[in-house]
Amino acid sequence: MKKIITVVGARPQFIKAAMFSRAIQLHNQTDREPVNEQLIHTGQHYDENMSRIFFSEMGITRPTWQLHCGQTTHGAMTGQMLIEIEKILLDQRPDYLVVYGDTNSTLAGALAASKLHIPVVHIEAGLRSFNKAMPEEINRILTDHVSTLLCCPTHEAVQHLAEENIHAGVYHVGDIMYDAALFFGRQAEETSDIMQRLQLHSKGFRLCTVHRAENTDEDERLSSIVAALKQIASSHCPLVFPLHPRTRQYLEKYQLLEELTAHPNIRLTEPLGFLDMVMLEKQASTILTDSGGVQKEAYFHRTPCITLREETEWTETVTAGWNQIAGYRTDQILACLENNPVRHEIDEYGQGNTAQKILELL
Repeated sequence: MKKIITVVGARPQFIKAAMFSRAIQLHNQTDREPVNEQLIHTGQHYDENMSRIFFSEMGITRPTWQLHCGQTTHGAMTGQMLIEIEKILLDQRPDYLVVYGDTNSTLAGALAASKLHIPVVHIEAGLRSFNKAMPEEINRILTDHVSTLLCCPTHEAVQHLAEENIHAGVYHVGDIMYDAALFFGRQAEETSDIMQRLQLHSKGFRLCTVHRAENTDEDERLSSIVAALKQIASSHCPLVFPLHPRTRQYLEKYQLLEELTAHPNIRLTEPLGFLDMVMLEKQASTILTDSGGVQKEAYFHRTPCITLREETEWTETVTAGWNQIAGYRTDQILACLENNPVRHEIDEYGQGNTAQKILELL
């Protein structure tokens, strides 16, 4: 029996882990060698609506180990995770450690395993924004350089690794988030009532998410984004804005929350469950976001996206016309909203069987 330990800690990882765990469950129904997967939840996302609700909605196996390593600085958080994950790995000695994406949880898991000579499987390897001011960029580069199996969502990701002289164990497998978009998109249509609760009409609203520290923590950037949102929201096309805990904290700090709350056409919500977010992404006329995952989900549901950053890891979404890079300045955001680029399909993300392909590689 193969023994796998998976490290998760943030929203995108819960979604990807759900699809990989489902592939394992289907695999174990066959006569082939069974796989035993156990989860470590680092606690990086500590809010109820950003953690536990995802496990219940998506049927993810409850974590075997629940750590409490959130709500602190990057260095302290990563260090705490590294210590606790190492203890687990020393005791369990799995055949593989699986990590996703580019969070502090990803880096801590990869470092702990690699130092114990446990093969690291990096799902969503090879992405680069080429902006090392982003903590996520540091995390993904370091994780790729200690991983044994690098599962890339795009051909460009494979090329990025080759340029860093990483060739062994590199595979283009497609995007596991596309698996999730297909699977949970159907579930959202059947179970989510978010459109009724918020009194929304299909393609009659815009959706915004903001959570990255580069936007939330700087008064100028956050104020500029808020100014754009206030102009974008209108009676015929309201704006739905689920608030990440950190975003709410800084909106209050910079005295911007009251401006949004008072606006008649901006609908602030608490963090939403995954199925409700999928439903909003499918039904929105436009998505404005600084999230890498939401940029892709927007394309999967064929919803135009405006990225509130200066760059993106998902350059193919820009080339294909589904995504525009606006940054944080009010005028640039509004200009992108008025623009209507030519759009075409992206042949990179696979056929919705990426999780199965990764499991077969193992």
